[in-house]
This record gives sequence, structure tokens and C-alpha cells, in this order.
Amino acid sequence: MEIRKLTMLSMLLALSVVFNIVESTIPFIGGVIPGVKLGLSNIIILFVIYMYTFKEAMYVSIGKVIIISLVRTGLFGITFFFSLGGAILSTISMYMVKRYTKLSIIGISIIGSLTHSIGQILIAMLMLRTFNVIFYLPYILILTIPTGIVVGMMTRNVLKFYNVKA
Repeated sequence: MEIRKLTMLSMLLALSVVFNIVESTIPFIGGVIPGVKLGLSNIIILFVIYMYTFKEAMYVSIGKVIIISLVRTGLFGITFFFSLGGAILSTISMYMVKRYTKLSIIGISIIGSLTHSIGQILIAMLMLRTFNVIFYLPYILILTIPTGIVVGMMTRNVLKFYNVKA
């Protein structure tokens, strides 16, 4: 990987970490559902999917989870695995939908938001060894649609700056 690309991806990774930390200080929907956030750091992941390769998007996505875990919650804690499961599933889903459909960037963002939540619930069911957390999913999914729309709209505006049609 050339140094210019590595530098840009490193800066994007750092920006995604900053977005994640900043948004964790903002209570979303009054903190009614724990862990629900706007997902502003996903602007960066979606941007990388459009501007770079799947592999690089996965590096940034997983890197963000690792750094956030190191800084905030501790590496290999339960929240690390929740975040990792959501990040991997959403990055794969957004890439596949972008590549194989004609869905808009807002639609791709919504898919990413939905699959991130699904990934977290799947990991929760595995780690907690209970299916009861599935009842949490409908509430989360309802909230992920507007957040996916916001993230998609913001990413579309960023890509316009780079003259990329999204």
C-alpha cells in the first residue's frame, strides 16, 4: 500500500474514532435504549467503501472497534465483541449491497445500520447464551432507520465534495 493511501486511511480511522467518542457523549432518544447511537462514525466506513476497496473498509471498521475498545471499554470485553460483530456484518452488507444493487447511498446506509444492530444481537445471543435479547431487536431496528438515513445523507454530501456519485 502506498504511503499516501495509508496516511489517508489512517486519518479516516482516527476521524471515525473521534466521531464515535463524541457521539457517545450525546444521549440519543434520552438514553431509553442503552447502546443506541446515531452511528456518525459509519459516515467514514461508508465513505471508505465508496472511495477505496472492501478490504480497506474492513480494516478501518475493525480498527475503529479495536481502538475504541482500547480507549473506552477494554479490549476483548463483551462490548468489544458486540461492536465487532455489528461492524463486520454491516461493512460486509454495505459493500455487497453497493456492489450488487442499484440502491442509493441512503438505502445502503440503512442496510448497514440494520445489519449492525442484527450483528450485535446475534453476538449477544451467543455470548449471553439466551434468545431473550432478540426481543430488544425490534426497538433497535425502528431507531436504526432514521439514523441510517442521516448517516447516508451526510455521506452523500461528503462524496459530492469529491465528485463521487452516490
